[in-house]
Amino acid sequence: MTTAFSLAPLFRHSVGFDRFNDLFESAARNEAGSSYPPYNVEKHGDDQYRIVIAAAGLQQQDLELQVEKGVLTVSGGKRDKAATEVTYLHQGIAQRAFKLSFRLADHIEVKAADLANGLLSIDLLRVVPEEAKAKRIPINGEKPALN
Repeated sequence: MTTAFSLAPLFRHSVGFDRFNDLFESAARNEAGSSYPPYNVEKHGDDQYRIVIAAAGLQQQDLELQVEKGVLTVSGGKRDKAATEVTYLHQGIAQRAFKLSFRLADHIEVKAADLANGLLSIDLLRVVPEEAKAKRIPINGEKPALN
């Protein structure tokens, strides 16, 4: 059974939003296949966002953040094994490698990253340049008097 649906009605009055259809399709297919590690995406204001990733048992050197072509990639995993061998009776804290990717909207910049209490917090800020901001266009009906 297929759960395909058409997004064509959403894009009738849009120009240049071709990528959104691909984003919706990939979300529907769930290409990531895994939800490990758990994370939150938070909005702290009109232009401020934060991604919080549960990174239990990982240290700063075990994590890597990279932004390339509008995609933030967070990867991590234990790099060194403990010197002493441990036999787990129950291992509920996963220590497997992971890779999460977040597609960033235009003008979103990574401002800071912090690891505290097993949570990796990544602060994002929308910085819209002046030339991309909305501007009022005058209608040339009446010409202003020249002095």
